[in-house]
Amino acid sequence: MKAVILVGGQGTRLRPLTLTTPKQMLPIMGVPMLEGVMVQLALHGVTDAVLSLGYLPEPFLEAYPDGECAGVRLSYAVEPEPLDTAGAIRFAAEVLEPDDTFVVVNGDVLTDLDLSALVAFHKDRGGEGTIALYPVEDPSHFGVVPTEDDGRVIAFVEKPPRDEAPTNLINAGTYVLEPAVLERIPLGKRMSIERQTFPAMVADGVLYAMEDRSYWLDTGTPESYLRAHADILSGHRSPAFFTGSLRDGTLVAPTAVVDLSATVRSSVIDEACTVEAGAVVTDSVLLPGVTVQSGAVIDGSVIGEDATIGAAAVLRPTTVIGFGEVIEDGAELTNDRVPAS
Repeated sequence: MKAVILVGGQGTRLRPLTLTTPKQMLPIMGVPMLEGVMVQLALHGVTDAVLSLGYLPEPFLEAYPDGECAGVRLSYAVEPEPLDTAGAIRFAAEVLEPDDTFVVVNGDVLTDLDLSALVAFHKDRGGEGTIALYPVEDPSHFGVVPTEDDGRVIAFVEKPPRDEAPTNLINAGTYVLEPAVLERIPLGKRMSIERQTFPAMVADGVLYAMEDRSYWLDTGTPESYLRAHADILSGHRSPAFFTGSLRDGTLVAPTAVVDLSATVRSSVIDEACTVEAGAVVTDSVLLPGVTVQSGAVIDGSVIGEDATIGAAAVLRPTTVIGFGEVIEDGAELTNDRVPAS
């Protein structure tokens, strides 16, 4: 089976981390987010995938120079200009050349969805497309998808007010599509699959959807990025891509150095990090090469690669420090972004 992976967004809510690194290349438990997505796809029979690229394509090309990730053959489609979701899928399909059912996933969504079951559901219904649905408490930030009993989609309502949403089942960002869908999308035209293509398919009665209650998380904010780690550290999620070992609910990479007098709880200390004497790190993620100097306190924050947190500095939730930044000794930050973005 073939797949299109949408990874072209700018990840603005995760700045400053995404100023130089695409969101999907940020690590989850030390593994690039994209790689975790690819592992899940490979488990369900995906053999070939095209990355639909726009913002900062170079890091993807450099990370997988042999055209392979998690056993899946990779190719690339770099948009000359932003084409939105449908336009990106159509553009990527020129490289993918799907001649049968294919799947589309958002590269910044972490899920344990049973993709094989979704494909089987799709084939059983015989439509042009099938959407995975996920129930949420507040659907106002998502595309809401009410259906008939057989799964046929009645409407596709993008980001309705909470008290007007016809259902709490949202578009979970995984689609099973037939090549016929591509005929609905002009090549090279900016077009939204959620606002244009799917409503047209609903009108023709050829769009279906299946609810799935397995793990699902949109990693678009610092809070959700931290939660992605916390869910694994706490044992709430056990994804196939993570093969490391935890110690008291914390991941300390083999090349990291943590002083015996330091305190680290419910956190990720990635490769080549140093946590000096008396420092405290809780509910946080330290990307590779971070130095936490003596007596510093980091709580509920994300520290970018090669950053330095000065002695006795205090970082409170939800502070995000960019790559290579230096925080002065004794600084106190709460819900800050360094550099400001």
